[in-house]
Order: sequence, then structure tokens, then C-alpha cells
Amino acid sequence: LLASLIALSLRPKPMQVETARVTRGPLQVSIDEDGETRAHDRYTLASPVAGQLSRIELHEGDSVGPSTVIATITPLPLDPREKAEARARIQSAEALSREAEQQVARRVTDHEQTQRDLNRAKELAKDRIIARQALEQAQSAESAAAKDLEAARFRAQSAAAEVKRAQASLISLEAKGKETGKTIFVRPPAPGRILRVLEKSDRVVTAGTPLLVLSNPNRLEIVVDVLSTDAVKIRPGAPVLIENWGGPATLHARVRLVEPYGFTKVSALGIEEQRVNVIADFTEPPDRLGDGYRVDARIVTWENPDVLKVPVSALFRVGDSWAVFAVDRGRAARRLVGIVHRNSFEAEVTKGLDSGAEVVLHPPNELTDGGRVAAREPAPQNTTGP
Repeated sequence: LLASLIALSLRPKPMQVETARVTRGPLQVSIDEDGETRAHDRYTLASPVAGQLSRIELHEGDSVGPSTVIATITPLPLDPREKAEARARIQSAEALSREAEQQVARRVTDHEQTQRDLNRAKELAKDRIIARQALEQAQSAESAAAKDLEAARFRAQSAAAEVKRAQASLISLEAKGKETGKTIFVRPPAPGRILRVLEKSDRVVTAGTPLLVLSNPNRLEIVVDVLSTDAVKIRPGAPVLIENWGGPATLHARVRLVEPYGFTKVSALGIEEQRVNVIADFTEPPDRLGDGYRVDARIVTWENPDVLKVPVSALFRVGDSWAVFAVDRGRAARRLVGIVHRNSFEAEVTKGLDSGAEVVLHPPNELTDGGRVAAREPAPQNTTGP
């Protein structure tokens, strides 16, 4: 009895470990990245003419319709120098056109002469009065003259087009002169909401100056940039879960497009990465999100409603295989398992474990196959509050 008591006292105590059960249930594999909302339909309204822009009284967030006057512009007076330059360009283009026509007439005469020379050479060659080489020279001269005539006609057509372009420039200036003093009202092409007012103050603007940006508030999309190695796993139609956007519920979306081109982005660690934009559409657009809001996006690449799964924290590598420590009658038994799909928390088990089996979480380095273990009691939770 004394010897038994001494042996029991010297026996090593079981190692305290955390354990969990192997269960069956749903499993999702997703790519988690930061995303950003973006207006799907965006319009940039620009000034149609150069002129004096009146102060824009609208503000960001205002709703506008096709009849809403966004801005008023008074065209600037016509510059006499521009009109004189346009007329001078017309005169220069007309002179070049007449020169091209004279060149065509000259090439026509040269071509006719080479044709007569070729006909005479053919008659003389029949009687063997001239050598074969002379006939070939006449044929070559006639062919070259024909090509020169064709080129001259093309130059004449180009010169005539330049005349029309110069005349069109003068017509545009004259139309601009007629509009001088008239107020031009800028209206949106479709109903929408103002995102940004680019030109707020009263000032002189040139033609094409952006004034403000409009969007359709009911059409938002999500832009998520992922690694190019992850982008090849994503297919259009894949579900997207939107979390941490500020609201209590998880929003749902669907992948519409994986852009076909990538770009280089420097990570926070200073590493250059090739990334690709993934565009997703909300299935039910929220009312409180706007353009440029940050969200957390989970793009689901694989899911199954009923799989055998084990916590990822129980897995460790043995060579090229995955393994776990299963708890069997108070001892740790190392078992090789087959893993197919996994996410950050759980993994699908295809062999090596049964449902309900108990496994060791975060197995310590001192734990060996056959070692005695005891499940550690979970830490008590504070339910009384601070």
C-alpha cells in the first residue's frame, strides 16, 4: 500500500488543455477584404461654352430633376482676332486647294502624254524598230504617271476638306457671336442627387470646365480590391456579405464583375502587390450608405450546408499532412486527418475523425502522442458588468 501511494504521488499530472468537439454544420470559405461603396451612375456636368458662370446655389446632397437649373452662364463677347484668324485660315486653305487642282491638271496632261508614248512604242515594237527595253521603259513611265495622277487627286480632296473645316470654324464663331449676351441654362440629363459641387463661386470658365457631379442615389455598387491570386477564384454571381458598415444587420450583395486588368498597390508593410477590383451590386440597397463609404466585404467562394468540421486552431502539420490530437480516455492520440476546405475558424474534415470526437485546441509543444491530458475549465465570464 505504501509503495502504491508513493507511485501515485510520483505520477505526472495530466496536462491542462483546451478542447472542442468535431461537429457537423454549414461551412463557408470566403475572401475577406476592405471595400468601398461607389455610385453606379455618375454624371459630371461641364460648361458647354466659355463665359461668366453665376454662383451655384445648390449644395451637396440636394436632389435635382431635368427641369432644375444647375447653373447659368453668360457667353463672353466674340474676339475680333479669332474671327480674322478664321477668315485667314479659309483663304489659306482655298489657295492650297487651287494649287492642288492645278497639280491634278498637270498630272492629267503628263499621264496622257505617257499613254501616247506607250502606244507609239507598242507600234514600233511590233515592227522591231525599237528594242524591248524601250517598250518596257514606256510602260513604266505610263504606270508612274498614273500613280502620280491618283496621288494628286487625293491631295486635292484633302485640300478641299481643309477648306470645309476652316469654313466650319468660322460658322462656329459666328454662331458664338449671335449667342453673346444670351444666358445659357445648364440642366441635369436625368434626376439625381448632387455628390460634389466643383465650381461654387462666380467666375469666368472655359468650355468643358466641370461644374458638379451627380449620381443616382438608388444605385450603389461595392468596389473591393483583392489579390490577383484570389481574383481567379471569384466568379460573377458569388454572394458577398457586407459587415462593419455602421448598421446592425449584415447586408447582402452579388458579384457582378471581376475586372479583367490588375494594378500595383503598395501594402501597409511596403510590399508591392498585384490587385484586381471586384464589383458587386446590393441585393437590397440600404438607405444610409452613400458614395465612398468604407465596408468590410466577405466574398464567398465556396459553401456547403452540411459538412464535418473541426476548429482550425486544433490543426498542425506533420510533414505534408494535417494532424490533430484527439482526446481518448484521458490521453492525447495523434491522428492524421484529411482537410479540403477551410476558413479562418473552421475546416472541413474528410477522414480521420468522427462527429462528436474531442480534439485539443492550440496543442502545446510539450504534448506527445499518448500523453495524459485534462480539459481545462473555461474562464468564468463577468456577467455583473463593470
